[in-house]
Amino acid sequence: MKVIAITPLIAGIASATPFFFQPTVEPALLRRHITRSGLLKHVYKLQEFADADEKGNRGFGGTGHKKTVDYIVKWFKQWPQYYKVETQDFVHEYSAGSSELKVEGEVVDSKFFTYSPSGVLTEELVPAANLGCDASDFPAETTGKIALISRGTCEFGLKVALAGAAGAKGAIIYNNAAGELSGTLGAPSRPQGPYVPTTGISQEDGQSLLTDLQAGPVLATLNVDAVLENRTTTNVLATTRGGDQKNIVQLGGHTDSIVGAGINDDGSGVIAQLEVAKYLTKYKVNNAVRFSFWTAEEFGLVGSEYYIANLPKAEQDKIRLYLNFDMIASPNYMFGIYDGDGSGFNLTGPAGSDKIEYLFEKYYKSVGEKSVPTEFSGRSDYGPFLDVGIAAGGLFTGAEGIKTPEEAKMFGGKAGEWYDPNYHQKGDSFKNVNMKAFYVNTGAVAHSVATYAKSLKGFPKRDPSAPVKKRQTVEDELHALEHGHTKEVHSCGHKLPSL
Repeated sequence: MKVIAITPLIAGIASATPFFFQPTVEPALLRRHITRSGLLKHVYKLQEFADADEKGNRGFGGTGHKKTVDYIVKWFKQWPQYYKVETQDFVHEYSAGSSELKVEGEVVDSKFFTYSPSGVLTEELVPAANLGCDASDFPAETTGKIALISRGTCEFGLKVALAGAAGAKGAIIYNNAAGELSGTLGAPSRPQGPYVPTTGISQEDGQSLLTDLQAGPVLATLNVDAVLENRTTTNVLATTRGGDQKNIVQLGGHTDSIVGAGINDDGSGVIAQLEVAKYLTKYKVNNAVRFSFWTAEEFGLVGSEYYIANLPKAEQDKIRLYLNFDMIASPNYMFGIYDGDGSGFNLTGPAGSDKIEYLFEKYYKSVGEKSVPTEFSGRSDYGPFLDVGIAAGGLFTGAEGIKTPEEAKMFGGKAGEWYDPNYHQKGDSFKNVNMKAFYVNTGAVAHSVATYAKSLKGFPKRDPSAPVKKRQTVEDELHALEHGHTKEVHSCGHKLPSL
């Protein structure tokens, strides 16, 4: 971990307590500093970084992401006596690309799948039986053809690997619900078989192709242009110099996007941290606060996983709790709180996770807002913290999940539509964030930071010897699906990849 050298500006003040003359932080005091105009200044900067990138996004390894990281570091360097800034560089495999699909000479809208190999081929289509989750789903005539596979039940990568093992030259996965389809194969390779060039299409187009196949052979041309390479990427961490360094209140969000500027996903969580960190410098903290900015979340919690994996056990034990803020300004928002006590989704967190949930419930009530629990499945950057027994919680305003009529009554907006219609699309830009949700939730971030930075009274102490509950995995979710459990998994990009 690289530490940026910082020289004190005021001689003679001990670095551990640089602002001993300041008032102790209070939730109401910290919250009052948050303004919509302050949030918007950062929104426009992140949009600028994406617009300047050759791919128009802030994906890890690209210029848009690097500018985001540099911006965060520069932001914290304004207060060298208050924060110690660390950058954590490492290498991870990067994948990006594009796909083009023509069927009988007609263009069909298609989307690239992360980790798909490149290839140009013209072959007949062969439909997979069932959902393509078993080798027997691919008939003998799949060899040398393009497999047409429905989304559902198992991971995209497994479908494609099995198609490759059956001899397919390419794969087309069509949605099992209305709308276009893009995604990830989940890993660079799989033992079940070789990946083949892959693209995703809508449910409507997939059903149309199945109808055409009933009338006879269908010829398709698939062109996938992919890049797969190792790239250096960076986590950023800023920790207060003041406060008890053995009782750290940590919070985080991710710095990368997939398509477009990613202003909601997760520019919103990044920006909330930046503004709260700015005004925290006006106060003394009793417990240390660590702001965290994770890279490559969209590739599978890469940054947070790397951080925890490389953090010594003795340092892990100093973290009393972790707060995650990923997508907190969705256009068709709900005010969702991670279900730390398990009352909504029967997935509890380590001791103290319930306390965090209750804190946010009380906050929303105090500002005249309702809230709902959202599943505590570990599919955002709090997951690695759960794995080592650290209490966690946070907020989420929704992604591709469907808003219910009851939620529309509670929060406004449109029932029957995605919480974020621009999720993982170019429309996730400065034009499409809900400023009310953004403002209210940044207030919640300030409230939680101030509460725990002031006191951890009543919050359970870490027990390093306590058994750690296994985080829910993809296999767990598959088992739940097979047994008829279909509750929506609210997370950022790490819902079961095939759903």
